[in-house]
Amino acid sequence: MSMNIKNVRYNPVNNTFECRVDIKRGRRFFRYPCSIEGPIDMPLSEVRRRLGTKALRMSDTPPDVFSTI
Repeated sequence: MSMNIKNVRYNPVNNTFECRVDIKRGRRFFRYPCSIEGPIDMPLSEVRRRLGTKALRMSDTPPDVFSTI
């Protein structure tokens, strides 16, 4: 599996980061529109990590690969 996070942008009206996440599994591609809340000065590494996590949760990945808090 590979993941590509594209076109991350900040929406100041909603205080959210928005993007498109492409997930490749084998020969198939899955595309997810994602958004997360956060301040505009959130480190991009954290933004990308959280957007990637959200996309994986939206995909058909088995739930046993995720931890819960």
